[in-house]
Amino acid sequence: MMNWIMTQNVVFLAFLAGLFTWGCTILGSAVVFFFTKVSRKLLDIMMGFAAGVMIAASFWSLLDPALAYAKADYGNLAWVPAAVGFLLGAFSLRLIDALVPHLHLGKDISEAEGIQPKKKLSKTALLFLAITIHNFPEGLAVGVTFGALASGNMTSAALIGALGLAIGIGLQNIPEGAALSIPIRADGSSRFRAFFLGAMSAIVEPIGAVLGASLVIIMLQIIPYALAYAAGAMMFVVVEELIPESQTNGNTDVATLGLMVGFVIMMVMDVALG
Repeated sequence: MMNWIMTQNVVFLAFLAGLFTWGCTILGSAVVFFFTKVSRKLLDIMMGFAAGVMIAASFWSLLDPALAYAKADYGNLAWVPAAVGFLLGAFSLRLIDALVPHLHLGKDISEAEGIQPKKKLSKTALLFLAITIHNFPEGLAVGVTFGALASGNMTSAALIGALGLAIGIGLQNIPEGAALSIPIRADGSSRFRAFFLGAMSAIVEPIGAVLGASLVIIMLQIIPYALAYAAGAMMFVVVEELIPESQTNGNTDVATLGLMVGFVIMMVMDVALG
């Protein structure tokens, strides 16, 4: 009975954490009600900051715990599930990236990626899909960290570490929401539509959080693989999207500094809270 209660609590906590990260995106998207445009330099700094947060979270919140969980069953081969899961996460995002039509921020619609439907999607729809694609692994990452607590690791330190990851992802979701809603507004949509699409781009985060937590609980032995999988998916987003977008508009130095600040903030949160 106690195990069932703990399991339900873990999934519910993951759901709440996913709602929090989504709420941060909603908060960032609301910026469109106050501003009609944002400087490219600021967008690049925000993208760099988000990349730094995700890089730090991928190691301290996901890969390092994955290695720790694997140590008990794999010993000196603890790197195997971490490496396999990491690569599976990256290749999964690559597959999604290749299939789903989307457009990265700052690109012309002629540069849309993925398999394009016969009926061409609007630039707004393609921007929305691009952000949604990389929000899912963030929700998944939150979910698997909470799901891992059901393995008997429900200590205050582990719980605080999971909360720290949710807070870190939430922090980088605020500028990310603004980075989507403002370009959609600039493309001709109303303020409300731009806000709505920016906010809804992260609805996949609570969904991913519940799925991640539930999957880990059903098969506790996949915990190291699941943690590493989320890390690989997040790193793919960072390298394929966030860093290139922040570095191609002549703002390389400030974007890099934004990345460094985001990395340090997330590192401090993980180490201090976890």
